[in-house]
Amino acid sequence: MSLRGNHGGALRIGLTGPIGCGKSTVAGWLAEEGAVVIDADAVAREVTAPGEPLVAAIVARFGEEVAAPDGSLDRSALGRIVFADAAQLRRLEELVHPAVRPRVLARLEAADRDGARVVVIEAIKLVEGGLADLCDEVWLVTCDPAVQRDRVVERGVTATDAARRIAAQAGLVERVAPAATRVLDTSGDAAATRDGVLAALREAVRGRSAEGSDPVRPSRREA
Repeated sequence: MSLRGNHGGALRIGLTGPIGCGKSTVAGWLAEEGAVVIDADAVAREVTAPGEPLVAAIVARFGEEVAAPDGSLDRSALGRIVFADAAQLRRLEELVHPAVRPRVLARLEAADRDGARVVVIEAIKLVEGGLADLCDEVWLVTCDPAVQRDRVVERGVTATDAARRIAAQAGLVERVAPAATRVLDTSGDAAATRDGVLAALREAVRGRSAEGSDPVRPSRREA
């Protein structure tokens, strides 16, 4: 994947990493600096909202137990199925990813029309879902496993559920690492981490501005 996109618009940063490692926090810091953030998880919730065609397809695939009485998805029931079985999670992703991509593309086009300088695509399955191919840089957010576990539990889930959700993403860092331009460890002090993120943003913007015609990938950096 070339870092220099052929889209001719904003610098596009793909932001990914396991649950609990701080993707949304990093995205928020970038948004404070003026970046347009496209949250692929939020888009996934849109395409699985009541009345969307994908809801019926998911119910047909996973059974009536994932359908709520009001016609919406019972996301808790669906989560119990897919987070306990990697094959079932892949089946869900096979349905959701193709529905998410067109809406992400539409948001990218809108950002370019609006003159955005930086656009961030935040997605756990950035690479697997094909969204990394739309980006100039891929930032992988990681943290210490103990910190990750504590953060997930702090969201109000049980320790057992947290462990199941983390396990469902096992190997994500290793799979994404070859595609990552920068690796951001968020285990430490929040203020220092934020400073590192903003330094990475400034460097990425400078690099985009200084790019010539050759799509040469810069060396990978740790931040």
